[in-house]
Amino acid sequence: MIAVGIVGLGKIARDQHLPAIAASPDFTLAAVASRHAHADGVPGYADLETMLSAEPGLEAVALCQPPQVRHAAARAAIAAGRHVFLEKPPGATLSEVDDLARAADSAGVTLFASWHSRFAAGVEPARAWLADKTITGVDIRWMEDVRQWHPGQDWIWQPGGLGVFDPGINALSILTTLLPCPVWLEDALLEIPGNRSAPIAARLAMRTGDGAPVAARFDWRQTGRQVWAITVETDAGTLVLDDGGNALTIAGARRELPSEREYPALYERFARLIGENSSDVDVRPLKLVADAFLTGRRSSTEAFYD
Repeated sequence: MIAVGIVGLGKIARDQHLPAIAASPDFTLAAVASRHAHADGVPGYADLETMLSAEPGLEAVALCQPPQVRHAAARAAIAAGRHVFLEKPPGATLSEVDDLARAADSAGVTLFASWHSRFAAGVEPARAWLADKTITGVDIRWMEDVRQWHPGQDWIWQPGGLGVFDPGINALSILTTLLPCPVWLEDALLEIPGNRSAPIAARLAMRTGDGAPVAARFDWRQTGRQVWAITVETDAGTLVLDDGGNALTIAGARRELPSEREYPALYERFARLIGENSSDVDVRPLKLVADAFLTGRRSSTEAFYD
């Protein structure tokens, strides 16, 4: 069993990481570092540095804090010889993630930039079906109510917090897994509330290396039914991934899929990487978001209050 510590015991850690670790045959929760919360049955520390010093048997850490502060924490864990699991997005900037990859390689520890939506039940069957098809177009709709899914999270509206790209990057992580060829951004429109620094909605126009158009719409103002869907048009019919990748329909036929287990699969992947003494640091989804911020047109929209 690999002794792992969680840093940042917020909603995602409680909802996903704690249950996944509790059910894992590979990991045991050894400690938690969090300013405002504690987990039952394990030591709690105010910060990562104190946890690393007090827990010499700790072999790995899962960093679940906001991305703006994750680089320094990952650097400290790597320097202490611990394997590192990065929640998505893996950093606030591409250069930060590149620095961490080099540091982990030099230290001989594993760095895992996790993308949980890639482990949704329908993603791998969809990727396998698309492998020999000609893709003629892709349409992405990732539309949810920010007040329901990110209540009171001010960091997400600040520079580096990504705004609507925090969930939207999940769709981009699936997209870059599904497509057998590269994809790049051609145009973007970011709608930014007058009292915030990050977008509440975005539209992206992309294109695959084979020339197929890819359109994406991300919106945090959705009420009623929440939408997390990717539609792929091919020469053999239409493929639809819905429910964030956990429902799959091909040519009108719904496929039977196993139950959702994204985070257990992430920890299985982390354990394999540690066993292989290797890392997995894919930044393609983050590159597309960075390109949108670099080249996207900006439109001011009404102020948002949580």
